[in-house]
Amino acid sequence: MALKMIHLAYLLIILCRNDGVEAIIGINWGRASAQRIVPSQVVDLLLQNGISAARIYSTQRDIIRAFRGSGIDLTVSSFNTLGLNSVDAAKNWVENKIVPYADTIRNIYVGNNAFSENKDAVFDSVMNIHNALSYFGLSEIKLNIPQPQIMLKENLTRPSDGEFRDEFKEVYDRLFRYLEENNTPLVMEMLPITFINEYNYDLSFGFADNKSTNVITDINGFVYTNVFEFLYDSFVWALKKAGAPNLKIVVGQVGWPTDGYPGANTYTAERFYKTLLPFVMSNKGTPMRPGAPIDIYVHCFQDENRMTYTTPYSRHWGIYRGNGEPKFKIDLSGQGRDIFPTRAKGIMRMPDRWCVFNGLNNNRLGAFEQFEKACNGSDCTGLATGGSCSHLDFVGKVSYAFNMYFQFRFQAENACEFKGMGQVVTTNPSNGSCLFRVDVVEGMQTQFAPSGCKLHEVPKCAILSFLLLTFTALL
Repeated sequence: MALKMIHLAYLLIILCRNDGVEAIIGINWGRASAQRIVPSQVVDLLLQNGISAARIYSTQRDIIRAFRGSGIDLTVSSFNTLGLNSVDAAKNWVENKIVPYADTIRNIYVGNNAFSENKDAVFDSVMNIHNALSYFGLSEIKLNIPQPQIMLKENLTRPSDGEFRDEFKEVYDRLFRYLEENNTPLVMEMLPITFINEYNYDLSFGFADNKSTNVITDINGFVYTNVFEFLYDSFVWALKKAGAPNLKIVVGQVGWPTDGYPGANTYTAERFYKTLLPFVMSNKGTPMRPGAPIDIYVHCFQDENRMTYTTPYSRHWGIYRGNGEPKFKIDLSGQGRDIFPTRAKGIMRMPDRWCVFNGLNNNRLGAFEQFEKACNGSDCTGLATGGSCSHLDFVGKVSYAFNMYFQFRFQAENACEFKGMGQVVTTNPSNGSCLFRVDVVEGMQTQFAPSGCKLHEVPKCAILSFLLLTFTALL
């Protein structure tokens, strides 16, 4: 009954909208996490927060089934581009993955930074999928290849500098022609915080509140005071130079991390969304496209502590923690209200028990070995430079690692041994901004397995480099 009422409320929202074209706020939901909220709960939360569109990073059947009948426009993803490089393979994939859920799926995104892999093979796979969709009478499902901001040339000092990299010119010509012929927008992905840091802008440039200390005037006199409009119009300029000036742009990924990077915390994430989402829903547009609605997908629903390790912040994009608790205030309707999103119900957490370093062993090399074991089997990205726990001392950092490992293993007694260096305590060791977490009870999360899905496996060389840098600072 409750689910039916939620669906009814959502449909009433849709019916009460203005007839004019309005921007859409969607959300991305990745599941590279040791703690996974069940799909039906996620769909309920999205509906309660007024979300009308969502993207998942798979074609997993139980996830898609949870969206069926919800009214949420669903985008699915395929990363197996090389496996779809024949007509028969694409037909088989569409028949098994898409046809049974054609009433639910609206878009298919292919690849992740796909053109950096094998650009011709990726586009060939897209054409194979396109032909397979046509074969099954599903041409209304749109295909796309998301394009990250790194596909623009470097030295981007103003939007009019925006231009796609030369090595992709030929495949972009094919892509833009395909998108235009099929009335499909270009999907761009932006990471505002990394752009700000790479180009040494003040952090205030990240927020659409006209309070930035950086004010950029372009060659046409247009003024930019926030990174969102800057990057969006950089893509507009790039499309113009590529001969596709009229392509609509959908921002398929935009967000702000809460840990693992300078300037990444819950306060700045809250400010980012509180200024961006009302701007989007105002239909104000950007200087290059005034009055044009901009569809965006917030990245992302939940933290992913098993995300492939490239940078520490990559695991901290979520609005929600793994236990379904919102990390900061955000009004996903875009009205700018000072509210927390709806919290997941019925998720129980384990007892208030933490594993800490007892400090009895003066062998720091031995401590590093146990620290490395703990971090390789959990998530220590909060210790990265600029992270929420980077201020901890030697004992604090080792304790943080031990506790993460302990919680990932459901507080098992043997998960706090660490060759006699670990100790279970009942007093919360959290320190300032550094939260020593307590996870949800076993059965409400997915057992962590380092040898799991290769897509989400942590590259050993990358995590080892991070651990050495983190631990060396303690010696």
